[in-house]
Parts: sequence; C-alpha cells; structure tokens
Amino acid sequence: MRKTLFGLVVCFSFAGVAHAAPGAIRCGKLLDVRAGRMLSDQVVVFDDAGSITAVGPAASTNPPSGITAIDLSSATCLPGLIDVHTHITFDPSSAGYQGLGISAPREAVTGVKNARLTLRAGFTTIRNVGASSFTDVAVRDGINDGEIEGPRMLVSGPPLGITGGHCDNNLLPFEFHFKDQGVADGPWAARAKVREVIKYGADVIKICASGGVLSKGDQPGTPQYSFEEMQAIATEAHKLGRKVAAHAHGTQSIKDAIRAGIDSIEHSSLIDDEGIALAKEHGTYLDFDIYNDDYILQEGAKAGMLPESIEKEKKIGRLQRENFRHAWESGTKMAFATDAGVYPHGDNAKQFAKMVEWGMKPIDAIQAATISAADLLGWANKVGAIETGHYADIIAVSGDPLSNVRVLESVKFVMKGGTVVRNDLFAK
Repeated sequence: MRKTLFGLVVCFSFAGVAHAAPGAIRCGKLLDVRAGRMLSDQVVVFDDAGSITAVGPAASTNPPSGITAIDLSSATCLPGLIDVHTHITFDPSSAGYQGLGISAPREAVTGVKNARLTLRAGFTTIRNVGASSFTDVAVRDGINDGEIEGPRMLVSGPPLGITGGHCDNNLLPFEFHFKDQGVADGPWAARAKVREVIKYGADVIKICASGGVLSKGDQPGTPQYSFEEMQAIATEAHKLGRKVAAHAHGTQSIKDAIRAGIDSIEHSSLIDDEGIALAKEHGTYLDFDIYNDDYILQEGAKAGMLPESIEKEKKIGRLQRENFRHAWESGTKMAFATDAGVYPHGDNAKQFAKMVEWGMKPIDAIQAATISAADLLGWANKVGAIETGHYADIIAVSGDPLSNVRVLESVKFVMKGGTVVRNDLFAK
C-alpha cells in the first residue's frame, strides 16, 4: 500500500517494513561533511533502489517527472550517522549477575527493540562488536530481509578472548566448567575461532586484547591476548576478508594490537605517546567511547553493574578522556564509537557533546560519525556522505549542528535507503 502525505511518499509492506520508491528531498541546509561546509537550498534525488542519483542546488536540480520533493526547507540535512562500537543485543541491565538469566532468544528480541531505537535516533549504520550466540547476526539478517526495522549492520558475533579474560564469563563458579563462546587460547586456536565465527556470519572480528571495566576479576590495563595470538588473528581475518577490532584499554595491549595489524583499537583508554605514534604510522583507528563514563558512574549501580566495575570506571574514565584529547591533537584517525548497550540504545548522539568538550570542533565529531566511520567499515563508497552513488541515508535536525552539536540528540527526520522511517517535522 502506498500513501502520499505532505508531499511525502511512504510505502508499506505486509511485514510492516517500508520499501523505497524514487523520490527527492529539498533541504533548507545540507551539510557537506567531506568539505566541512554548509550548503543552502539543496535537492537530493534518489532512485527506487534507495541510492542517490543527484545532489545540487534546488535551482538546477530537478526531481524526476511526477515526483514531489519532500519539503525539509526548514531543516538541516546530514548523512545518516554511524556508530562503530555497539552491543545492539545488550541493555545496561545485562551487566553483572543479571546477565546470567538472559537466554539467546531473549537477547535477540532485545536486539530487535534496540535496532529500532538506534535507527530512529539517526544512526543508519552501526558496527556491532560483541553478542552472544550470534544474536547480532540474526538481527542483521532480519533487517536485511526487511522483516524488522534497524540500521545497516556489520556484526562480530561472539568476541574472542582468553580463558578468564574480559571476553570470557567469570561470574560462575568452577563446578559449572563454563567458558564463553569466543574463548580461544594460543595462536592456532585463535585462528580456528576466527574461522568459526566467520562460518556463522561474522562480518568483523572482535577480540579482547586487555582487561576491561564491566568484567569480573580483571583490570583494564592488564594485557590478555599476546602479540603472537593477535598477529595470528589479524592474519587469518585479513586472509578471509574481515577487519579486526580490539578491545584494548591497556597501554601495552594497545601497542601490541597495532603492531599485530589490528584495524581499530576500541576504548584506547591508557594509550601513551608511543601508542599514538604507532597508530599514526599504521593508519589504525582509535575508537574512544567517552560518553558512557557519565552513565556508568551515575546509573551503573542501579542498572546492576558490579561494584568493582564502578570502581574501575572511576579510575579510568577521566584518563580516557584526557588521552582522547591528546590523541586527537596528535592527529590520529578516529571514528565515532560509543559502546551502546552500556548506556541505553538511542542515546548514541550524546557522545557528540563530549567529543567537542574534550577537544574536537563540531565538524570533527560529525566527520568521525560519517566519513571516518565509513572508511573504517570499508563502506566509504556507500555510506557516510550525501553523494551520488551513496545510499539515500539522510537525517534532518532543527538548528545548526556546526554551532550546537547537541541538536543531533534530537533528530527529527530519518531516511534509510530512500525510505522514511521517522518524520517529526510535520508533527503538530
């Protein structure tokens, strides 16, 4: 069924998920993220495959015959945002002992809910780095098949780690003899685990190079995977066409991961000058999640996070933010990464203000969530910019995000692949 509302073409399928039709959008302002400048009175045209076919001034860019452009003349248009570090099937209440009672089917249902929240918050693409029982694969496939609503997803399935490490489950006593699904010790076992997660649908490999905050019995700065293990993982993953993201708070683990050929360092909390120099030399992305410190310290105990996790966050949170500033000022590559699931999904954009507070300009933070994130994902020719040949993934806000980046916390319009999934601009 197809309806026209306020010049807006909306298509419905029996599955409840819309499909694209040829169309156009007229933007009062449009942010050219690549050039870092705001353009006035622009028209974006897209085809029935949901790809952009033309972008230009309204005076010279005409929609196809019979198409009335969606009128966003009072709004500012941007490319759909990208978050490269999410846990779409987790909620804050999954932390600590409460997580032991969550089944794989229930986790997948949680992922369906969170995927919708994430998309409607303006994040049209995400990289999910860690989920039990390949529940993120199920959510991704449901989205790709048009059965549920959510962003484009690259997913890792279970993250790889050492016995007793951050990517193991250390909450159960010995008599259960339990190891988490991604545990693999030694270079060849780690290679085999890479092959296994790819077999079951992983687009990217996630590993734990150091200890973490929300795990029991370890410390964020302590090395876990060895250089040899990480080198074996990176070699195997790259051979099979996958990138590798390494959870690494610790100074030595960050440097070992970069030298081993890992593509992105997640958290990067205790990076030093040598680590920064290595990241620049190797072109490694540093993905700092500097918003969720606020949530963990304010809400973590109520959500069920372990007391030791709260204490670890108190020690590491500010250091991470200071090192974010230092790494950015030193010229490292950065992508927008929030660790969504540690805080409630849909609040991803709250990190933009923190990135500006700790050294970036608004355009820098926006580029981290668009062109830089797209480059890290290997999708630079399809997402992260409003350009010909890219998916028609477009959001709109009231106000100017270059002067107040917090307007991105209140996205009013979301289009994914030429299909409108949210439009509050016409709300009365």
